[in-house]
Order: sequence, then C-alpha cells, then structure tokens
Amino acid sequence: MVTSQSNDPLTPPSTSSSAPSCTPAAGCVVTVAGGAPPPASPECDVVTVPARQGLEAVDILRRGAGDAVGLVLHDDGGDTLGFLVPPGTAAAWDVPGSTCTETDGRGLRPSPEPPVEGSDWLLPPGDADLATDPAVLRAALGEARRLIEAADSCR
Repeated sequence: MVTSQSNDPLTPPSTSSSAPSCTPAAGCVVTVAGGAPPPASPECDVVTVPARQGLEAVDILRRGAGDAVGLVLHDDGGDTLGFLVPPGTAAAWDVPGSTCTETDGRGLRPSPEPPVEGSDWLLPPGDADLATDPAVLRAALGEARRLIEAADSCR
C-alpha cells in the first residue's frame, strides 16, 4: 500500500480502509450495485481531509464548470471526508492537511449502502460517477484552506 502524507499536524488519519472499484479506461468510473468491475480493474486512491475543508472544497468544485467532483465519502462522526481519485495519485500527493491512500485492491463495490462501516456517501454513485481529478482537487483544497483561514481570522 502506498500512502503519501504531508507533515502538517492537521493531517487526519485515513479512516477509509476500502474504496469503490474503478475501471481505468473511464478515469475511475465506478460500478454501481448489481454490476461487477472487470477482473483486472485497479482501485481508486482516496484523499482524506478534515470535514470542514472537505465540505468547502466540495462546494468549490460543485460551483465550477462541469462535473468536477466525483464520489465523496464521509465518516459518521463527521470528522473527515474521502475523495475518490484515480489510481496512482497517492504516489505524488503532497497537499498539507490531507492524506492520500492507495487502496491496493481492498475496495468494495459502491452501492447506495454505506461502502465502509462507520461511513456514508456524501456524493454517492449515481450523483457523481467519476473520480475527482487530482489537480482540480488540489486547487479546491488550497482555496478551501485559504477561505477557512480568512474566516477564522475575522473572529
């Protein structure tokens, strides 16, 4: 398993030990309940961020042009969000305050049911079918961090 993590003390632990399966040809398109991925399909990597920053990033991505945000998991405690990104992202992920984990073949098939015990879909299969582009996510997380810092400095 490959994990890339910043040295930022706000880096949350990866709470998602599994993620939905992806097909490489479609940029990490998931198979919904009842379907099965091709036998050799790799898993998506998962970028885990604190919930506040992740929710802000989701808003930023949804305001952008096109389908910029893919499937997103949240934990029931509300502490973290997990963005599904294409396989291989973990090898070069270096965004402070986040962790990117390669799922290394341990994924579950996404369905309307929670994919990991203790989590649920924020953006489920059917609402968002693609993984989030890592470059777009990186920019959104940076913008979210700046917005949060600006809001916190106004208190």
